[in-house]
Amino acid sequence: MYTQTSTEFLPSVLRTFALSLAIAFLGTMAGVFVPSSLFMPLAILEFVMLMVAFFFRRKKAISYSFLYIFTFISGITLYPIVAYYLATAGANVVVMAFASTTVVFTGVAIYATKSKQNFSFLGGFLLAALLALVAISIFNIFLPLGSTGMLAYSFIGVLVFSGYVLFDFSRMKHYGVRPEEVPLMALNLYLDFINLFVSILRILGILSSKD
Repeated sequence: MYTQTSTEFLPSVLRTFALSLAIAFLGTMAGVFVPSSLFMPLAILEFVMLMVAFFFRRKKAISYSFLYIFTFISGITLYPIVAYYLATAGANVVVMAFASTTVVFTGVAIYATKSKQNFSFLGGFLLAALLALVAISIFNIFLPLGSTGMLAYSFIGVLVFSGYVLFDFSRMKHYGVRPEEVPLMALNLYLDFINLFVSILRILGILSSKD
């Protein structure tokens, strides 16, 4: 079966990833008009779609329409977080978080594609760390962490999702991407970017509140 080389997969995956971010941005803008009572159902729908995508990882394919619907809904559910930091920390913090995320994401991606090292061995460690973050986030619902604990949690999040950027780009470089896998790989990069953004935004928001 045909497999794209490392020089061929980048344009199609990155274009799809960039379009996914643009659609998520439109979703965030649309979030202004969404009633607050709908955010929880949309978050549940987003989670269900994420589980469906996880299931289809074995088949290594999801559709473009699935990807774009998911990223639009994800953008809507991101709105309350962005709105909170806009109100409490200011637009400068949100813009700085997005710029920092772009720099970190791009830097790690370039390193992964230029390095001869295959970082796919990180998959197991990253999954364990991700599950730990999920467990802590559930714990935080019932017993909220203090600002110091949340700061540490967010720094760990930056490390984990930067690791996923490294892992995903390295995996694509060394194992290639078939055309039908492009939406799934774009979804992986989208999740890396958004979770990295939220972690950095939380860090900057906490630090700005201590000024």
